[in-house]
Amino acid sequence: MSFTNLFISTISYIGVASVMLLIGIILFEVTTKNKEFELIKNGNKAAVYAFGGRILGLAIVLYSAIANSIHLLDMVIWGSIAIIIQIVLFYIAELMTPKFHITKAIDDDNQAVGLFLLFLSISIGLVIAGSLTY
Repeated sequence: MSFTNLFISTISYIGVASVMLLIGIILFEVTTKNKEFELIKNGNKAAVYAFGGRILGLAIVLYSAIANSIHLLDMVIWGSIAIIIQIVLFYIAELMTPKFHITKAIDDDNQAVGLFLLFLSISIGLVIAGSLTY
């Protein structure tokens, strides 16, 4: 493969993955009860932690989709599946934490819950990423 072809392939993966990351972020934003952008604008650190964790989790699964794909369409398919799984598992995790209400805790700037969600999102992302192999 020539340098030009490799460069175009690299730019293609970066561009498509960036769009997919943006779509994942938007999906999280519209499907969660918290409006993280508004909370972050108002200085809510718990929202920053939780939202940052979601972004990292999504980026991790997209990295794995890129690293394990055989072509761009393959990456798009598995990256899309991984984003959906990431969102679904996040909601399952919220259901499994009955001791506190995550949405309210983030709205109240409970930084411990924000950090919990950051680590949870990264952990879920790593599990999904490890599963995206041939």
